Amino acid sequence: MKLLFKQRFFSWFDSYDIFDEAGNTVFTVEGQLSFGHCLHILDTSGTHIATVQEKVLTFLPQFHLYVHDSYVGKIQKEFTFFHPKFEIDFNGWQIEGDFWEWDYQINTSDGSLIATVSKEIFRLTDTYSIDIANPDDALCALMLVLAIDAEKCSRN
Repeated sequence: MKLLFKQRFFSWFDSYDIFDEAGNTVFTVEGQLSFGHCLHILDTSGTHIATVQEKVLTFLPQFHLYVHDSYVGKIQKEFTFFHPKFEIDFNGWQIEGDFWEWDYQINTSDGSLIATVSKEIFRLTDTYSIDIANPDDALCALMLVLAIDAEKCSRN
């Protein structure tokens, strides 16, 4: 399954549309005014299904992940010099990015591929392509990509 993650052009808060390969909207993401990023993921009917919430006043950027209103894990940036790496206590997954922070790979703890994430360059807004091995992992992979993008936005 392939998803296209695209930030909306004129928006006061973080807001994104997530499309499938056919160009159909699969999810929408609405940012909420808060101290730190707070991103609500909605399904096609507009029902809230997940939240990515930045925790502030931490040494390294950290995001808590919720499906509906239940806490399911967190992602935290690790201190590295050459390529971005994140500590995840979520589904036993691991994620690592390239030096330029454009491409990421999400794997299980035994190394099985869950998804590859590629930032599309030469776009007016942040746009990522997410290739997901199992469609059941789409929401969880999307939450991780949102957290990574929000962490990069906080730095800039």
